[in-house]
Amino acid sequence: MIIKGSQRAGAKDLAQHLMKAEDNEHIDVHELRGFVSDDLAGALREAEYVAKGTKCRQFLFSVSMNPPMGESVPVEAFEQAAMRIEDKLGLIDQPRALVFHEKEGRRHAHCVWSRIDAESMTAINLPYYKNRLTEVSREMYLEHGWSLPDGLKDRSLANPLNFSREEWLQAQRTQSDPREMKQLFRECWAQSDSAKAFGQALEQHGMVLARGDRRGFVAVDHQGEVYSLSRWTGEKTGAIKDRIGTGENLPDVAGAKERIANTMTPKLQAFEQELNKTHATRMNALAKERREMGSRHFVERAMQEHYQEQNWKQASRERAARFNTGVKGLWDWMSGKTAAIKRQNEKEAIDAMLRDRADRESLIVAQLKERGTLQAKIDAARKEHRQERKALSREIGRYLTGLREPEKSRIQETKRTRQPERSRARPKAPERTQEKRQTQERKQDTAREESGLSSYQDARKAFRDSRKKRGINKDRGQGRDRST
Repeated sequence: MIIKGSQRAGAKDLAQHLMKAEDNEHIDVHELRGFVSDDLAGALREAEYVAKGTKCRQFLFSVSMNPPMGESVPVEAFEQAAMRIEDKLGLIDQPRALVFHEKEGRRHAHCVWSRIDAESMTAINLPYYKNRLTEVSREMYLEHGWSLPDGLKDRSLANPLNFSREEWLQAQRTQSDPREMKQLFRECWAQSDSAKAFGQALEQHGMVLARGDRRGFVAVDHQGEVYSLSRWTGEKTGAIKDRIGTGENLPDVAGAKERIANTMTPKLQAFEQELNKTHATRMNALAKERREMGSRHFVERAMQEHYQEQNWKQASRERAARFNTGVKGLWDWMSGKTAAIKRQNEKEAIDAMLRDRADRESLIVAQLKERGTLQAKIDAARKEHRQERKALSREIGRYLTGLREPEKSRIQETKRTRQPERSRARPKAPERTQEKRQTQERKQDTAREESGLSSYQDARKAFRDSRKKRGINKDRGQGRDRST
């Protein structure tokens, strides 16, 4: 599983984020260890109050654990990963909260530790924690037989299309895939070697290269969304400036939006509105099905929890009834029967707890499978919508590049006229020129017949004789007679 962690403060904000029901379909506070409070917000506030006795500002260490796509990972695997993280970072026996989230048919976990050692009132140092989390992640992949990502095989092979939270939020606003958007920018950058080529590559996808309002260079799409080139291409600011230059000829963001607005014909605008309406209708139906499924799953889990709680209470009463009271109870204690009953009760209680846990896990796995089937339909609808939006962007790109066609034609014509005469292919002679040449040849034939000359050699000999009679039988600048 992919494990990422960070040191942080803000106990209240973190608790609200982990318990945010809008972003997660099911939330389970699986464990609160080392806290007095029995809820997540209160537990993290305890860690904050303890940290006030120290100078530590980032008193929490938060870790997210995401299993591979399509893998059903049991709770024990997440607990095992948390224990390994504790061992490698020196967080053993520190207060800990483990929270499970379910979203889009997948389950992932968040684990939060307090860095403050309550006995010494010092913060536990976490050197090289990123490298150690990577080691734990690699171990989990190998032990469970999951396909190891290239980035864990070799750091230099890490996927360059991985996106940050800011990039993901921006892609969500435009209803696009952040990986596809990042790949688009990287391809446009790779296939261009100048500002003009890069701008034309972006225009083919319905974007306009522009100057940023504050600094740097950006790209603006037909929705008016502004993309930072350094963020989406993955290139450094200096490399972008070296290729684009000062950008004096580029429009600003407002000018780029105006140009795209002028390009958007009523037909394209109507197509975009129809596309969004169709997608909204389809997604609303799927969203309704998702809400109904979520409600049904919640009821099923609540009913199972109530049933298990009632069984636990009934079994507890039965186990307690095995102990005798009074003189019989004293005799049982002296004879060792009470100790045997305790061992039997403990074993039955543990077995019942493990059985209930397995039942809960099997129900969750079945619900995740059902939710995954629905998510496949949602993903297919989103993919179809993205492809249609891509087609719209290409159509807008054709209009954008069409605005430059006359200018491009003039440039090509200028280059063609500046080429040397011998490097240009001779154009085909029109029909009038051919007729004129045929007429001239007929006149020459008529002249030869009238002069009595039957061949080209006779005509040339007559021409030399005429030059001799006029005394111009010598070539200009040469002392040699060319007729001899």
